[in-house]
Amino acid sequence: MADYIGEYASYLRLERCSSDNTITSYVRDVTQFCRYLEEVEETELLQCAQEHIERYIAYMTGRGKSAASVARSVASLKSFYSYLLSQGVVRSNPAKHTAAVRTERKLPQILSGKEVDLFLEQPQCVDPKGYRDHAMLELLYATGIRVSELIGLNVEDVNLPAGLIRCVSRGKERIIPLYAAAVKALTDYVRDIRPQLVLTPREPALFVNMSGERMSRQGFWKIVKYYQEKAQIDKDITPHTLRHSFAAHLLENGADLRSIQEMLGHADISSTQIYSHMVKQKLQDVYHKAHPRA
Repeated sequence: MADYIGEYASYLRLERCSSDNTITSYVRDVTQFCRYLEEVEETELLQCAQEHIERYIAYMTGRGKSAASVARSVASLKSFYSYLLSQGVVRSNPAKHTAAVRTERKLPQILSGKEVDLFLEQPQCVDPKGYRDHAMLELLYATGIRVSELIGLNVEDVNLPAGLIRCVSRGKERIIPLYAAAVKALTDYVRDIRPQLVLTPREPALFVNMSGERMSRQGFWKIVKYYQEKAQIDKDITPHTLRHSFAAHLLENGADLRSIQEMLGHADISSTQIYSHMVKQKLQDVYHKAHPRA
């Protein structure tokens, strides 16, 4: 089974251009299902039938898995068996007609304008780390790019005179503008600070850690958490929170969904429409708090 799972991972990477996080999640879900089949059902992936998957759903639910986790596992199995079917390994997809688990889609948490200002003010530009952190946070809120895209940026992807960055993700390129404060923060960092941090002038990474190597996801996550605590903002701020805030604030100030979709890099407009729901929810909250008869 390991061979089939390995080939599936290569298919996701090379043909579907899936992100590393997606590949890791799908492979983990399929591997866990494979283990369940062997230990509980005493069968194998290629002998799996729809009833096995339905019992697996009940098994996961009984062990306290959330509806979202169960739904993702079912999606992973549908994708995996669809791949095996296309390769002629199986004759049918046993997960195809499995009922999807209903999940309540929660609206993502966003920061208010004042909270964003407070958060971005936390890095103090008095040392290399402060300048670097300030530039990273300004860039993230200015563009709404994903964390993987942020740490994957190279120096050549930034055009400071034009106020633009080039972001390449999942085989697609998009150009995103920067506001003036982000341009200044990046200019200060690239011109004065980055040369002090990199191990070698040949290092392509835009953002590096204090050891001079490309910043990692874990490293940046720690940076965000550190400044959340320092700002004493009573919200769970993650790198994705700034992405959500970027999109919601643009929409609130008149940007159209298609433009936001392009900047976020969403393949489907439906992924961007969640921000419309957020803005509507905020209007309803304001109405109910402010209207004298509400």
